[in-house]
Amino acid sequence: MNVSTSSSFPAIEALVQQLDRALPQTQCTRCGYPDCHSYAHAIALGEAAINQCPPGGAEGVQRLSALTGQPALPLNPEHGSEGPRRLARIDEDWCIGCTLCIKACPVDAILGSNKQMHVVLDAPCNGCELCVPVCPVDCIAMLDVTPGRSGWQAWTPAQADESRARYEARQQRLVREQREHEERLLTKAQRKLDHLAQESKLTDPADLDRKRAVIQAAMARARAKRAT
Repeated sequence: MNVSTSSSFPAIEALVQQLDRALPQTQCTRCGYPDCHSYAHAIALGEAAINQCPPGGAEGVQRLSALTGQPALPLNPEHGSEGPRRLARIDEDWCIGCTLCIKACPVDAILGSNKQMHVVLDAPCNGCELCVPVCPVDCIAMLDVTPGRSGWQAWTPAQADESRARYEARQQRLVREQREHEERLLTKAQRKLDHLAQESKLTDPADLDRKRAVIQAAMARARAKRAT
């Protein structure tokens, strides 16, 4: 079934949901898109081929082929090759606690804090490998945990559903934290504005007005950005 950009929005969205469920939800970005849903959307619009997902492997291509009616081509080697499921391991002797891997993990499978050793939780780790290139001391290794099984043979629908849920929860948390950060900045700016005359070293009323206008403009921009 081919859906063009001229098709109705509900039809495209329905196909996107079907395609998304056919993907392994590793959110690894190897397909060239920021997450599995974005890749599914690109396929539905005819902007991406169905053979760009190495974690899904050949069976994944077959699933996408059945949904789109496109021929099941071999995996595009430019995006990687099919392989077993892998888990990340952090070498505690080398970890410096930089938190970069925590920020890179799309499913919050890494625990730790600044300047403290990090650890990977096996169950939620989906083997996306996004933590590996960001580590400045190269202390993360990927271990094969399903030798002899690759693609969907090494990854179950239940694991894909959990990975999707964890990814979506993380995205919601990041949005919430960003809003809370912006609220704190606005509160701080409002306090500075309310006490500008008392706390500022400026004494000229004209200078105070100019300073007040700068703060008000910055607050207006922040509120406009938050609203959009």
